[in-house]
Amino acid sequence: MSDDTSLALPFPHQRSPHHSLAALHHRTWLDRHRKLAAVADETAYAHWEVAELAALSYPAAGPDELALAADLLGFYFLFDDQFDSALGRRPAEVTRICDRLIDVLHGALPDGTSDVERAFADIWRRSTAGMPARWRARAAANWEWYFASHPAEAGGRLDGRIPDRDSYLMLRRGTAAMETIFDMVERLGGFTVPAAVLHHPTLRRLRQLAADIPSFSNDVRSYPLEAPRGDVYNLVMIVQRERGCPVEEAGAVVLAEAQLMVDTCADLLTRLPHAYEELELDDEQRAIARRYADGITAWLAGYLHWERRTGRYRTG
Repeated sequence: MSDDTSLALPFPHQRSPHHSLAALHHRTWLDRHRKLAAVADETAYAHWEVAELAALSYPAAGPDELALAADLLGFYFLFDDQFDSALGRRPAEVTRICDRLIDVLHGALPDGTSDVERAFADIWRRSTAGMPARWRARAAANWEWYFASHPAEAGGRLDGRIPDRDSYLMLRRGTAAMETIFDMVERLGGFTVPAAVLHHPTLRRLRQLAADIPSFSNDVRSYPLEAPRGDVYNLVMIVQRERGCPVEEAGAVVLAEAQLMVDTCADLLTRLPHAYEELELDDEQRAIARRYADGITAWLAGYLHWERRTGRYRTG
């Protein structure tokens, strides 16, 4: 796979000045959840630069909020990576793990709670603090989608058949957890987007594209790691089968599709003021809508900048 996997973005990345504090807090958080952290080699994990990803993804967040973002991102990686083992080919056991985490969303912390459950309960408690009931309900639904997608991914590994594109997108949008990532734009920014704005077609399209672009880019970068271990929910594999082409060509096709989505995002950003006029938003509502759109593009630019440099996807 070629090293030239960068996308051209029309908006620059930014970086929070609170990175060092977030990194220090995150190390303490990992110490409190040692069994979760043990999923990854400590030295390798340090090269992932999780706190750096938080600083790039949520550049406007304050120090406490950025610490929460770092812990959240670390949880995603460590939770996901436990399924790279034989566990990831046991759908029934994955279902049991994920069902218990879904229970945490609804207030359950059963006896014998695992370290994974305690870690997520901490994330969930801190994430929902001070947020209105409507946001909490949406966030819970998005987290449930994320957790409930993992058993099907485990079933795909067990079966070994490469899915069709539609099935891939349906599952990938769950396991990528991007809706939970975007919910945190509001939480870390201390605001809530009006429902009419959140669900306006222009903003929904922007959010969906910004969610899909990192998955496409990540599939290209992670292909050398995923292919040997039998992961099948990777768009490079799907394109390779669709076209009967070499992996290098398939990767280039996926990146070209991602670049078209980036260009569409840029166009949608120019249409947002018209959407605000359509909705007759007042000045405060417009300011919130702009902050949310800016948060989405900041995440996208920050993630892609981090992805090019992190040691997480290096094979050697």
